[in-house]
Amino acid sequence: MKRFAAEFVGTALLLCTVIGSGVMAERLAGGNLAVALSANAAATGAILYVLISLFGPISGAHFNPVVTLAFALRGEIGPGVAAVYAGVQAVGGIVGAWLAHLMFELPVLQVSDHPREGPAQWLSEGVAAFGLVLTILGGLRWRSERVPSLVALYICAAYWFTASTSFANPAAVFARTLSNTFAGIAPASALPFVLAQVAGAALAVGVAHWLFRPESAQ
Repeated sequence: MKRFAAEFVGTALLLCTVIGSGVMAERLAGGNLAVALSANAAATGAILYVLISLFGPISGAHFNPVVTLAFALRGEIGPGVAAVYAGVQAVGGIVGAWLAHLMFELPVLQVSDHPREGPAQWLSEGVAAFGLVLTILGGLRWRSERVPSLVALYICAAYWFTASTSFANPAAVFARTLSNTFAGIAPASALPFVLAQVAGAALAVGVAHWLFRPESAQ
């Protein structure tokens, strides 16, 4: 139960930060989207470092169904536990979105009208998820103590080098469909994002299996 609670709380705080910092950044940036995105990226990277450091020893600090999928494909987490992880991540993300709305005196129940569509966006999400999973698996292989900083830095960078601003997380996609704010995504845009993320994560598992295994095992 502690593992599931850690995934719920961690995902809720992550999405609260993503959406809340987006609202704050948009309000203070005076229409400068570069400044708003910089603030949003910095806050997201910072909270990821904190959450992974705190909850990693308890649950592995996935906070993301495609990360859980990656460990399930590697046989490091059973399918039943993986399914529960994904469920509590999804619910945690929604709770995080609602908390952000409450803190900024916004309507709690919202639906985003921010479309994010097209092949470039979908490719960006595949690349973002691929890079995230590869970062995690490579970090665990070579520098496990640095995984929190590696993931935080990767996501900060991916906010900028992907056209989609790097959702890389189906739970985040779902939660952000329920927030008509700077970080939102229209529900009609969600499914292609999730499919691209799953494909990118699965590819990363295969690449990591070949690239990071010991030379003696190759």
